[in-house]
Amino acid sequence: MKKGKGAIIVTAVIVVLILIIAGLGVRSYLEQNRPIEAATAQEAGALGRIAATVRVTPVERDTIENTVVVNGDVLAENQVSLFPTVAGKVLETLYQVGDRISQGAVVAMIDPSRPGQVFSASPIISTIGGTVLQVPVQRGDTVTTQTPVFMVGDLSSLIVETFVPERFSNAARMGLAAQVTLEALPGETFRATVYELSPVLDPTSRTLRIRLRFSRMDPRIKAGMFSTVTLITNVRRDVPVIPRNALISSYGIWIVFTIDDKNIATRREVSLGIENEELIEVINGIELGDLVVSAGQNFLSDGDPVRIVE
Repeated sequence: MKKGKGAIIVTAVIVVLILIIAGLGVRSYLEQNRPIEAATAQEAGALGRIAATVRVTPVERDTIENTVVVNGDVLAENQVSLFPTVAGKVLETLYQVGDRISQGAVVAMIDPSRPGQVFSASPIISTIGGTVLQVPVQRGDTVTTQTPVFMVGDLSSLIVETFVPERFSNAARMGLAAQVTLEALPGETFRATVYELSPVLDPTSRTLRIRLRFSRMDPRIKAGMFSTVTLITNVRRDVPVIPRNALISSYGIWIVFTIDDKNIATRREVSLGIENEELIEVINGIELGDLVVSAGQNFLSDGDPVRIVE
């Protein structure tokens, strides 16, 4: 009887083990043959890949301009300083700032007399007609032949003078287009072109002096106004562009993330062209219509799920 009971127990244990092994095999088979499509975004989150919130911008064609921005001053195109022909004391100035004078007009008188000697007063004659811009001396001042007594300019034709840093000097050329903004006229832009280039750089400031002529004169523009000059050094029309803030620099290369129709991020290496303050040209790496991540891309990895917000 004891032998019969022992045989029954052994048989029961063997059956239990067989059932356990069979169950494990079935479970392993089901997991190995699980459809790939069942991996949803929610399961990705369960595995630690939580969908990141991003904003996207489509790759579109646009015109982009490469620019150099410098400061300048509005001047009269024909502007001269008048100097006395003799040293002495200013007897009188005959005009004030803002007065219009003609070429050949006497603008001041200089007394060249010295102690014990008496000489006739010497006139200062304007070499151009125009408007008195500055009178830096007054009656009684002692001047030399190197002292500017009057500045006269023809205000019918105004220009902008500016100085381009050495590193951008090769970009400046005759006929180069520019946009000019003025502190006195905020929100307005005036077009101008380069008509004069200095043949040499200033050895002290390492800058190149250039002058620009307005395409259309505006009576509100006055000599002496401070200006900001945007030189348009290169123009590319109808090219693919993306926002500059969509770019990520990674070990000397530029990358962006695009989003497919399943809301999955893909890392793309791109080659770039010219740029401005907002946009940059993309030469290759992405296609027109691709959705490029323009906000939230700094924490993305290739293959991450995303949630797009407006």
